Amino acid sequence: MDQITTSIETNWEDFLLLLKQVMQVPSVKAAPEPQAPYGIEARRVLSLVMDKCMSYGFQTKVIDDAIGYAQWGPESDEYIGVLGHLDVVPAGTGWDFPPFDLSENAGRFYGRGILDNKGPIISCLYGMKLLKELGYRPKKPIRIIFGTDEESGMSDISHYLAAEQPPVFGFTPDCKYPVVYGERGVVNVALHFPLPENEQQQIEAFQGDQFRDHVPDHLQVTIAGQAFESKGTRAPSNAPELGENAITILAASLANQLDTHTVMHAVFKWIWQSFHEKHFGEGIDLALSDADSGQLILTPVVLQKAEDGLMLEVAFRYPVSVPESEVLTRLRTRMPKAARVEVLRRMPGICQSKDSEEIRKLSDIYHMITGNNADPVTTTGATYARKMPNILAFGPSFPGQKGIAHNKNEYMDATDLRMNLEIYMRSIKALTE
Repeated sequence: MDQITTSIETNWEDFLLLLKQVMQVPSVKAAPEPQAPYGIEARRVLSLVMDKCMSYGFQTKVIDDAIGYAQWGPESDEYIGVLGHLDVVPAGTGWDFPPFDLSENAGRFYGRGILDNKGPIISCLYGMKLLKELGYRPKKPIRIIFGTDEESGMSDISHYLAAEQPPVFGFTPDCKYPVVYGERGVVNVALHFPLPENEQQQIEAFQGDQFRDHVPDHLQVTIAGQAFESKGTRAPSNAPELGENAITILAASLANQLDTHTVMHAVFKWIWQSFHEKHFGEGIDLALSDADSGQLILTPVVLQKAEDGLMLEVAFRYPVSVPESEVLTRLRTRMPKAARVEVLRRMPGICQSKDSEEIRKLSDIYHMITGNNADPVTTTGATYARKMPNILAFGPSFPGQKGIAHNKNEYMDATDLRMNLEIYMRSIKALTE
């Protein structure tokens, strides 16, 4: 054991106490309040963390009550950045542990944010604190940056970049290992299906937990006085194959039970045949792939009654070599007659060189600690790396770990949490030497 591993062992319980305090704040985005653009709890967790950073002796700054940072090292605009977030998605239902707390059971920690992203970014902060206490002095300044709107659009980054220069290099601990050098393009579209007025009036509002971050697991609707219900399995929207989509299950049921002479029947049949268990575009001529990022992935995430008929939101994650225009053109050619496509959200893909010295340093540290293959990879996820220049994703999930972050009983094994703390501590040291 060297100084770093000894320091982690000695201070482990203090680290868990800090993490528990942060996780007990239910920092889900809410309506804006004075000096709280993303709601009171998001601002409260930022204040808590900033107070801790000041107590550790770091320079701190909060920008527009939206985002803050702790800086350590010499004064310079050329700094290393570590960028994470303190906001979390709603708890949802079905938990076996309190969602807004840190619970341990059989060597595993539970709580909303333990993986996404409070556990990892607090590991980075605490690792920087331990390095300071060990007497290390960085040759380059290092900033730990704490966002509070990552889960709902990343608008906090625009506040930061309006006031500060971006880092010269850095990482966000909000994805997976090893180093992630590319992120697929993301486009969310609303598919609008007009219905005759008499059919549209037969449909009541759809009920269920529907949001673009996950595969919906329950949906119900009443049509012409008859109740229909579907049950699926929740999963992150970037890994739909791990779940069962209540939207397409319901569409299949309705396609087999509604009057076949109605427009409504044709719409539900098209949704069923195009998307049910067809996660990679094969149902609508979008089975696209490339060597860097693999297959296109699509996920129906929201089904609603609209003013003139039905609206289905679908999230597409497409390979880095494919232009968004190709995705939309192919989709439009497969849409039913009279239906239309509306773009709701777009995030172009990013792809960086795999050969930089900084990526090599992070890869070497990851391999040294885990023994795992450290070749850089791409991801289906969307991280702050899309919004902040010179940032790439690095951790915290290890190979094979998927479908944990936005689910009930979000967890991280104690051994993995400890390993993350060591990886990030050594990474901060290596990047600032």
